[in-house]
Amino acid sequence: MIRLAVIGDQRVIHSLSPRMHNAVLKEEGLAGSYVAIPVEADQLGAFLGSLAGGGFAGVNVTVPHKQAVLPFLDHLGEEATTLGAVNTIVVKGERLEGGNTDCPGFAQALTETGYAASGRPALVVGAGGAARSVVLVLARLGAAPLWVAARRPAQARALCAELGGEAIDMEQAALAVADARLLVNAAAASSPKESPELAAWAGSLNASRLEQVMDINYGRNDNFWAELAQAHDARFADGLVMLAHQAALSFTRWTGRPVAGARFLAALEGAA
Repeated sequence: MIRLAVIGDQRVIHSLSPRMHNAVLKEEGLAGSYVAIPVEADQLGAFLGSLAGGGFAGVNVTVPHKQAVLPFLDHLGEEATTLGAVNTIVVKGERLEGGNTDCPGFAQALTETGYAASGRPALVVGAGGAARSVVLVLARLGAAPLWVAARRPAQARALCAELGGEAIDMEQAALAVADARLLVNAAAASSPKESPELAAWAGSLNASRLEQVMDINYGRNDNFWAELAQAHDARFADGLVMLAHQAALSFTRWTGRPVAGARFLAALEGAA
């Protein structure tokens, strides 16, 4: 019996991860379950300490615990060390091993769009935790120039100093986007109700050279990043594909069974 979960704050109850993982567990003929578990910050250490005894094979970690779990882990993989964040924990006996599937998940999602990043201008909006994997992947792929814009410029400067790219403010980004071929939203807002200011900013952009817009968020019916792409005849992809690939990579680490991200995406789309 495989016991799996995703942990976060109260928002985790809306996660789509249980839907994906439970569908694939069933397809693979594996007895077990994947559930969403809200964990308060002051209970995080105690919860992680109970994983082995509770029969868990592993858990995913989402906001706001991706960095907070670090002191409680016995080992970190290369990506988790570089990013300073964990989204996948594997339970091996009494040891907890932390990894991060954000980078390969984003890289695979970008590959599926057909966009080639090397040597081409890219703009990333946002400089928080979610932006780290995006910037690292684009820097590794050779996107150039690689601009990182945030409403808190100091945050963007700190991220770029660590992972690559050029930090700019939102006014500079409004000018830079005229040359960008790729725009990735790594900020938390994708609908006007989440941020009227950011929606107005996106709607004002002259982005006639854009070829691809990617939003790491998903589930917004009134997505102003999608509207930006449509207005400039660019392709658009939201975060569902990235989520599916992240899930597939985590599943393989827990079960030892390679599973294509397309199967997780099919579960999200109701085709599994």
